[in-house]
Amino acid sequence: MMEKIAEHKGCGTSGGSGKASCGSAAGEGDLPTDIWEKVKNHPCYSEEAHHHYARMHVAVAPACNIQCNYCNRKYDCANESRPGVVSEKLTPEQAAKKVLAVASTIPQMTVLGIAGPGDPLANPEKTFKTFDLIARTAPDIKLCLSTNGLALPDHVDTIAGFNVDHVTITINMVDPEVGARIYPWVFWKHKRYTGVEAAKLLTDRQLQGLEMLTERGILCKVNSVMIPGINDRHLIEVNRAVKSRGAFLHNIMPLISSPEHGTVFGLTGQRGPSAQELKALQDSCEGEMNMMRHCRQCRADAVGLLGEDRSAEFTTEKIMAMEVDYDLDARQAYQAKVEEERQAKVAAKQEELATLAGAQSDIKLLIAVATKGSGLINEHFGHAKEFQVYELSTSGAKFVGHRRVDLYCQGGYGDEDSLETVIRAINDCHAVFVAKIGGCPKNDLIKAGIEPVDEYAHEFIEKSAITWFKAYLDKVAAGEIQHAQRGDAEIRQGALINAA
Repeated sequence: MMEKIAEHKGCGTSGGSGKASCGSAAGEGDLPTDIWEKVKNHPCYSEEAHHHYARMHVAVAPACNIQCNYCNRKYDCANESRPGVVSEKLTPEQAAKKVLAVASTIPQMTVLGIAGPGDPLANPEKTFKTFDLIARTAPDIKLCLSTNGLALPDHVDTIAGFNVDHVTITINMVDPEVGARIYPWVFWKHKRYTGVEAAKLLTDRQLQGLEMLTERGILCKVNSVMIPGINDRHLIEVNRAVKSRGAFLHNIMPLISSPEHGTVFGLTGQRGPSAQELKALQDSCEGEMNMMRHCRQCRADAVGLLGEDRSAEFTTEKIMAMEVDYDLDARQAYQAKVEEERQAKVAAKQEELATLAGAQSDIKLLIAVATKGSGLINEHFGHAKEFQVYELSTSGAKFVGHRRVDLYCQGGYGDEDSLETVIRAINDCHAVFVAKIGGCPKNDLIKAGIEPVDEYAHEFIEKSAITWFKAYLDKVAAGEIQHAQRGDAEIRQGALINAA
């Protein structure tokens, strides 16, 4: 039955591993037309699209029906980039006006998501009222919601009725004994449940909701928080369980547990994973199912491309004073130009990839890239708030993640303490590609064993990376350099998102 569901969604399995033949890295030729139309400009469901298209979240759902040990919902907080944090809570009417204002200002904004700051389905009236208003005023925008899944089975028909094509469910366990260490309580049908009983109720409802959604052809992404020592190994079992129920993507995210966030795990000293630990788990699960690697663990009021937040431009005070002219034709024309740019990027990658044909090498390595988006190396090293990470091999350039960092450039001078954190964040990378870099950070990177590469400024990332990798292999073959594995890297938590 589940194989038929997967086939209906364009995720039929192929090969001995049973791995789904679709996912966030899939292109137009890899998916059935109806699935491609759903994901081609959705930055969360398509890794390729996230370089070009923007999303926004509206914070209309403050209440939550479960408690997670990794969550602390904060209001009026501008300096934390993590789920559950917002600067303003909105009514559905305010949210609808904000969507129109953002979509008119950012024409590549294609997706509206409701992700909190609580749970959308613990606030069904506000959530579906918002969807109703947006569907009537901005019909070209995709509607999306993220939920913990406890109330999901009760609302599947309503979700389908609003043509919500994408639903994300956070599933951290399928074993209630594991779940009891993550969730102190859940609240369902006017009763609070705790311990193993609470976790069993939650996992049963999550998996039931996932099956109901996939039976209706709704694309489902499963988010899982990797908590070392609690569910890290267990997530392989979660991966198998959600794949068998037709999930489209699995997104394994690192635990955010800095003490200043005030979560239970943060206050009890529960650590998050290292970069190598996270990648190893993602790689092991990828043999069963396609993994999402480009998640930014967004705030509940995030606006803009993944990796950026422009919510400060669209406060309630500002948008209520705006005269919004929602020009659908202009938006479509702009997006057509984005598609031309996107196709040029894909063509350049394929052309360069062809030059690797026949190359024989077992070398795999990571590089970091400073980018503002559009698939280009177009950011100054000192201005980067994150680096995108690619794995290079004779198969090409594969996006495998991102690393948040503190800004190195602070008003015209370099912050040496920030530079140390940047180096730790990309310490597993052999090179960092930038549009421009100063002499001091360049020297420090070289001392750390990371090659700064600035000769591909404003060129396509993957094409440039493959060109550089071919030269690297030639140097290894000629004995000019000796390839060596890099060390582990630190996943930076709590990096500022509104820094200038």
